Amino acid sequence: MASAFFATVSLLTFLLVAAPANAYEAGATLPDLTGSPFGFAGLVLFAGAYLLVILEEKLHLRKSKPVIVAAGLIWILIAIAYRPLGQAELAHRAILANLTEYGELFLFLLSAMTYINAMEERNVFQALRSWLMCRGFSLRAVFWLTGLLSFFISAVADNLTTALLMGTVVLTVGGRNRKFVVPACINIVVAANAGGAFCPFGDITTLMVWQRGVLHFFQFFHLFLPSLVNWLLPAIFMSLAIPKDRAGSACEVVAMKLGARRIMALFLLTIATAVGFHNFLELPPAVGMMLGLGYLSFFGYYLKRKENRDYAGGPLDETGTNGRPGFDLFRKIARAEWDTLLFFYGVILCVGGLGQLGYLALASNFLYQDLGPTAANILIGLLSAIVDNIPVMYAVLTMQPPMSEGQWLLVTLTAGVGGSLLSIGSAAGVALMGSGRGVYTFSSHLRWTWAVALGYAAAILMHLMLNASLFNHLP
Repeated sequence: MASAFFATVSLLTFLLVAAPANAYEAGATLPDLTGSPFGFAGLVLFAGAYLLVILEEKLHLRKSKPVIVAAGLIWILIAIAYRPLGQAELAHRAILANLTEYGELFLFLLSAMTYINAMEERNVFQALRSWLMCRGFSLRAVFWLTGLLSFFISAVADNLTTALLMGTVVLTVGGRNRKFVVPACINIVVAANAGGAFCPFGDITTLMVWQRGVLHFFQFFHLFLPSLVNWLLPAIFMSLAIPKDRAGSACEVVAMKLGARRIMALFLLTIATAVGFHNFLELPPAVGMMLGLGYLSFFGYYLKRKENRDYAGGPLDETGTNGRPGFDLFRKIARAEWDTLLFFYGVILCVGGLGQLGYLALASNFLYQDLGPTAANILIGLLSAIVDNIPVMYAVLTMQPPMSEGQWLLVTLTAGVGGSLLSIGSAAGVALMGSGRGVYTFSSHLRWTWAVALGYAAAILMHLMLNASLFNHLP
């Protein structure tokens, strides 16, 4: 864990030393504060906060807390530094821009999380898990099915939910059978991360790229085949190590509750609404998602009244519940991952603050001018194996280097799938380490990193060859 912190600090320090002192082009409006006490203090605050994020499992300190504090302190430094320069209004406009970006991301994710929670409460995921466990598949078949489902489910649901769902199947079927559980868990992590890379809804990084307007909705699907290769290649190697035994017979039939299929249909309609808002009306997709949340709120009202009538066999009591909880939309909203949502707030304001201090200009010059965009984007994928890909991608979006559509797709791909190289590189891997404690570990994942790395390299090569025409012009 600590190695990730030192890697982050080393990279920031290297960029600070290696990049030219005058990082801004002529005519730039931002003051360069990278060599000032304010700049160094901001860098130390961010590095310290991120160390606490990395040590979350050991300290039992939620990851949102340190970054929220660091974000506030960094912007205090910026305000103090800008005031003597007569640019206080510039700092004000900058933080408002960061807050607007966060607000769009927050509303979008809140709507999506509410739908996921509603489907979970209606037993959608439990029914899928039950179906898998009651079919009596072989261990090798379970390996391929959980990987395939992880790949496609994560395109519309987050990789954390997908990994926990499929991980439960693997751990229930495999128990302490390390020969099956370890490669199956790695397969789920790789598939979930790869599936999230080719769809704007699949990962926070792809969502940020889409909402920023850098790429259009359907452009992301150029990454489908590279993402598929990223999962399939290591999966083929790992499947050879899976025993041919039959899976355990544990089976508990779970039925979906009333309205489950209609909620799934409403979720698809909500996605279509968000796409329509962005592509045809040129409005933020978050507004379309909130409209979709309105669909669910009206359907939830219908469900609540119908279920209460069915339970009691008569009219509702004065509380409207008949003593039963029923379907309550606001309970689903309350169960959203608030720690994650607040973590995004801290990350966006921290990274935005480092941009105001001048550090992102240094990084942009070194990565995209000295190294070149292809090498830089591949390096960003490797960095996301040890550092959360959200601040990395937001930093790239804030730098806004002039890149072709193919290069933006490349960094979207590498930032999405690079986290599979290590078990700590993505939320899916960290979650499965917790579920499979003592069986699926950092070191057990490391033994298959060579196969995951082959998939990473093959995905990049396929994108470079398959989408070569997209590297010739800016999006």
